[in-house]
Amino acid sequence: MQKRTLGKSGLEVSAIGLGCMGMSSAYGSAMSTTAGVDLIRAAVDRGVTFFDTAEIYGPFVNEDLVGEALAPFRDRVVIATKFGFKIDPATGKQLGMDSRPEHIRDVADASLKRLKVDVIDLFYQHRVDPAVPIEDVAGAVKDLIAEGKVKHFGMSEPGVQTLRRAHAVQPIAAIQNEYSLWTRDSETNGILDACEELGIGFVPFSPLGRGFLTGAISKDTQLEKGDMRASLPRFTPDALDANQKLVDLLKSIAQRKRATPAQIALAWLLSRKPWIVPIPGTTKLHRLEENIEAVNVALTTSDLAEIQEAAAAIQIEGERYPAHLMAAIGR
Repeated sequence: MQKRTLGKSGLEVSAIGLGCMGMSSAYGSAMSTTAGVDLIRAAVDRGVTFFDTAEIYGPFVNEDLVGEALAPFRDRVVIATKFGFKIDPATGKQLGMDSRPEHIRDVADASLKRLKVDVIDLFYQHRVDPAVPIEDVAGAVKDLIAEGKVKHFGMSEPGVQTLRRAHAVQPIAAIQNEYSLWTRDSETNGILDACEELGIGFVPFSPLGRGFLTGAISKDTQLEKGDMRASLPRFTPDALDANQKLVDLLKSIAQRKRATPAQIALAWLLSRKPWIVPIPGTTKLHRLEENIEAVNVALTTSDLAEIQEAAAAIQIEGERYPAHLMAAIGR
């Protein structure tokens, strides 16, 4: 597996990581612990060194799964997790944002135990909390770094000015935003430009459009009960039908390159910047292997120009989240 470094942080990871959320939550039935452990360890065997989780996934159980799976390989892997939500410990219900410094410390201590590690490699603020000054958040993580409980600070879906204010207090190693051929906000809202200027790595989540860009989902797909995609505007039958043009584009390129649509979508992301590291998630071994092989798909200048021109002519239908979730992005 090729390696990449997240900006100027010196944090070296595999060029493609593994997002572990879907193993425990969000997309219907959770994997069994045995199946999840086996899949994560299969990723390690194939050269993946970068694994992404969060306390909210499950909640809590995904960190337990990742911790158990990676315990034998601790010196070979980088584990990222997140803080920033208030969670009812009895029901697991999300009760809003909470990035108060004392809460950040509590989350770090709990995550360390669940992950079975002495230090968290990359600790992201999951969403910006408007009730807590970002300087206080960055300062709390800076203290955790000084104490040896955290190595690197990250943020997810911040606004540019918030990013700059946080970075001035504690250098940020990576930004984790949704980014793919059908979600390209980061190209126009200043985040990618700021990452390049400040030397911050960029970690795209949902780089395959929550499965849509693989070609496996259409307007006729019946999503499993509990699948969060059923609540997303972009996954209504009409939106899926309208956005099929993007999948058709990927399929046409893939056929010529003897690849799959997913591999073309990931290779496109890898081509954008050398400090971009996508973290596709999966619950299937063959999809894991397919995603990893994207590092060997070479897109020429002509291929990239073709994708750019064709994608620019496609109007993506539907927001990526409902309005109340979109309101938490870019603060």
